[in-house]
Amino acid sequence: MVSEAAVTKVTGASVVIVGGGVTGLSAAWWLAQSGVDVLVIEKGIVGWEASGRNGGGCGHVTSPLYPEMLRLWPIMDQLLGYPTEFSANRIHLAVTEEQLAVQNRSAAAVKRQGYRCELLDQKQISELVPLAGDNVVGAHFYHFGGHANPHRTVQGYAWGMQDHGGRLMQHCAVTGFRTEGERVVGVETERGLLGCDQLVIAAGPHTGRLSTMLGQEVPLASARAEMIVTEPLPLMAYGGVEGNGLHGRQTLRGNLAFGGGPHEWLELSDRGLSANPTTPLMAHIGRRLVEMMPKAAHASIIRSWAGVIENTPDGRPVIDRLSTFPNVVVATMSSVGFGLSPSSGRAIRDVVVDGICSFADISSFRLARFARLEPDWRELQGWVSLAMEEAP
Repeated sequence: MVSEAAVTKVTGASVVIVGGGVTGLSAAWWLAQSGVDVLVIEKGIVGWEASGRNGGGCGHVTSPLYPEMLRLWPIMDQLLGYPTEFSANRIHLAVTEEQLAVQNRSAAAVKRQGYRCELLDQKQISELVPLAGDNVVGAHFYHFGGHANPHRTVQGYAWGMQDHGGRLMQHCAVTGFRTEGERVVGVETERGLLGCDQLVIAAGPHTGRLSTMLGQEVPLASARAEMIVTEPLPLMAYGGVEGNGLHGRQTLRGNLAFGGGPHEWLELSDRGLSANPTTPLMAHIGRRLVEMMPKAAHASIIRSWAGVIENTPDGRPVIDRLSTFPNVVVATMSSVGFGLSPSSGRAIRDVVVDGICSFADISSFRLARFARLEPDWRELQGWVSLAMEEAP
């Protein structure tokens, strides 16, 4: 644990965070607010992977971090001092009876947890989501959750952290670690050694590779996450709409920004890989979007992009200290980091400073649950890249 009046190091910081995505930046912002000397290292630029390339949804109702997330999102603009474009509530559309049945079960589950959710009739659907067609068989209005602008939010965390004295080094890849006994005392980078009292690894898909260097792997599989953006369309009453296997939102300018569908499983190099979109995925997302909102079928796709997301074997996050080096905290939100970022960052801050999360039971996020994981777990789940499938 670190003192809240941590002493600044000449080279490095009391807490060094590897990873300038939304999880690492949120943790840094919370730490900086507590008076901790914190430095974020990012191999590229902040939010360049999935943190800035997602649908902006603020969901994940089953997470123990969710109640605190709900409390924080509506006040994040005030807390950060920068706009996130957060908008409350979500609408879930179903275009088949099978999808509606799944939604009905989900709606019943969230109601049992005390959240408000209502089934919409066709008149309400057409009023709230005018781009939807008569083919929509049902919809639910979730009076909780919401969505925000990923790009603005990531930058808001970075600027907010710096306003509180935190520092950021972009275009600085990690090459290794320096250890003394059971402690990591420095991070080897392309710019030299950066000393630290504590280390947080929140490097998205690279978290597993970096933790392996320290003797304990965070098991992860990487996948491409693709988004498409249409030309601006008339603003709907609620921009937060999802369904038909898609997640996303309507932006304040009227663009539809959506992603989803099948993943393309990837192998990462030390520097990552190009996250350019792939045509088959883009076409698949476009088709699903037209099925869900046929009155937007005339809109052109004006851009698309992709990021790389990481997935744990059970789909649950990891926030835990390494058993090999107890002054190292590893964190991955398993592809749902954006929405949970206000509360995940606070949880990481608590673990670093106080040793335990103060507002939620995150014992299910421990690494020990993977102690008996099969070595070929990726193959068993079919989470393999085309390159792995084609290898002799």
